[in-house]
Amino acid sequence: MSRTNIVVLGSSNTDMVIKASHLPVPGETVLGGQFFMVPGGKGANQAVAAARAGAQVSFIAKVGNDIFGQQAITHYQQEGIQVDTIFQDLENPSGIALISVDAQGENCILVAPGSNAALLPQEVLAVQNVICEAAVLLIQLEIPIATIEEASTIAVQHNTKIILNTAPAQPLPDSILNRIDILILNTSEAQYYTEVMVENWETARLAADAISQKCPGTIIITMGAKGSLIKEENNYFQVPAEKVNAVDSTAAGDTFCGVLASAIARSIPVIDAVRLASKAAAISVTRLGAQTSIPYWREYSTVSN
Repeated sequence: MSRTNIVVLGSSNTDMVIKASHLPVPGETVLGGQFFMVPGGKGANQAVAAARAGAQVSFIAKVGNDIFGQQAITHYQQEGIQVDTIFQDLENPSGIALISVDAQGENCILVAPGSNAALLPQEVLAVQNVICEAAVLLIQLEIPIATIEEASTIAVQHNTKIILNTAPAQPLPDSILNRIDILILNTSEAQYYTEVMVENWETARLAADAISQKCPGTIIITMGAKGSLIKEENNYFQVPAEKVNAVDSTAAGDTFCGVLASAIARSIPVIDAVRLASKAAAISVTRLGAQTSIPYWREYSTVSN
C-alpha cells in the first residue's frame, strides 16, 4: 500500500469519558459509571484515522504547556504522525472534552477548547510548506475560522484538495465554502446550514442541493445507521451503512473523515472512498473511546492502491 501526504488542521483534546446506563438530564446525578481518559479532539481523531489508514500525516494543531499537551504529542509520534507543525501555547491549557456515553452508544460532549482557540493564521503561514506539498488538506471547525480561511487560501494556490467536515456546525463565509472540494456533514449539520430536516434519502438530496448553491464541490451527508448520500456534480449516490451493535459513537464521524481523506489522497473514487470510510466508522462504534476505537486499514479495506 502506497504512502500518501495529508495535512490535518484541527483540534487536539484530552477526552475524559464516563460510560453510564443513561445520559443525565439537568439536575440529575447518574451513579455507577465507568471512567477512562483518552486522547481526542476532532482534528487529532481524524489525523489518527488517516494515519491508521496508511497515510503520511502532518498535524497542524496547538496544545498547552501541560501534561495533557505533552502526552498528546508523544501519542501522535507513536501513531506515526508528523508533529513538527504542532505549536505550544504558553498561556492557555490544552483542550479538554467531557464525554458521557449511555448504554446504547449515544453521547453528549462538553468541550473547553483552551489552546485550540488560539491556533492563529500566522502560525499556519509559518508551516504553509506542508500544505503546499500535500495531496489533501483535511479541516474541521474546532479552531478559529480565520485560521481555516488562511489554510484554505494556501491550499487553493497550490492545488491541494480541501476536505471540510462541518463539525461542530457554525457560520461559514462563502469565501471558504466555495473553495471546498469535498464537504462532509451529518444530518444535524445539514439542517443547520440548509434548514432542511434530513430524515431519509429524499430529504438528504434536498439538503445537498441547497448547500451546493454555496459549495460547488462534492457533498457527503452522513446519516448514521441509514448510510451516506453523495452528491457529485449532478449525480447522487447512496451508500448503505454497515449493520453493527453500537456501544459508543464518539469517533464515528472522525473515523469516517480521516479514512475518506486517506482514500481520496490515493486517488480512490469518491463512492469507493465513502464505502471504505463507512466500514471503518462501523467498526469504531463497536468499541469504547475516541482514538482507542479507530480501526486500522487491514480491518476494513477491500482494495489496495
